Amino acid sequence: MSMRRKVVRESKFRHVFGQAVKSDQCYDDIRVSRVTWDSSFCAVNPLFLAIIVEASGGGAFLVLPLVKTGRVEKAYPTVCGHTAPVLDIDWCPHDDEVIASGSEDCTVK
Repeated sequence: MSMRRKVVRESKFRHVFGQAVKSDQCYDDIRVSRVTWDSSFCAVNPLFLAIIVEASGGGAFLVLPLVKTGRVEKAYPTVCGHTAPVLDIDWCPHDDEVIASGSEDCTVK
């Protein structure tokens, strides 16, 4: 007869519980694009958050200051300039106010 013991795996995270973020600390009501494929749909730096959004007639993305949270109005200005959906965005590592976007129309702006 073999002796079987119930083995409980030790974990230092067993008693850690998450807490939901309050709505005034989140961004809400953003129409995130579904066309980003293998790239990420957003980019962040110490000052801003950029999110690729659904846009008719071309590609667009939002640039939101990190200090402004809460509901994003539907009329919030977007950065437009591509004739096809934006596939990727990234911030300049040397200047927090410069961003590049690449589009399905084979342009980078």
